[in-house]
Amino acid sequence: MIAESIRERQGHDRTLSATGKSVAIIALEGSKTAVIPNPEVPDKAVRRRFTAEYKIRILNESDACTDSGSLGALLRREGLYASNLNTWRHQRERGILSGLTPKKRGRKESIRDPLVAENEKLRKENERLTNRLRQAEIIIDVQKKVSQILGIQLATPEEGGTD
Repeated sequence: MIAESIRERQGHDRTLSATGKSVAIIALEGSKTAVIPNPEVPDKAVRRRFTAEYKIRILNESDACTDSGSLGALLRREGLYASNLNTWRHQRERGILSGLTPKKRGRKESIRDPLVAENEKLRKENERLTNRLRQAEIIIDVQKKVSQILGIQLATPEEGGTD
């Protein structure tokens, strides 16, 4: 009977809290009520993003923690892990704001070197000229064979002709 009334109230008294999370309000003995957070896991997890200012503020607060357990309390309060602090400290050592700003995820754009483009252009031109030279040599060989068959004497380089 008690379980049925709780299920009934959970179904009817489900509201949105100020944080946007679904909660169940249950009436207990007398005028007391209890707020229970919704245990359901959201459909898709949202990746948390921290601003550089937030990271610096947390690092300053963590550096100020001298009492035993105060750093753990800070991490629990903010919902962070010790690995977050370690990563942020390394980023701070590399450069204050530039190291703490979030990096763009995904494939990085490749920076085109102008020498690579010029090298590729020259390589293509060299290949084109090599093909033209090969074609010219074939034409000259055919001309030599035709002149031998017909008995025509070709001019030699000493006489002012070409090869």
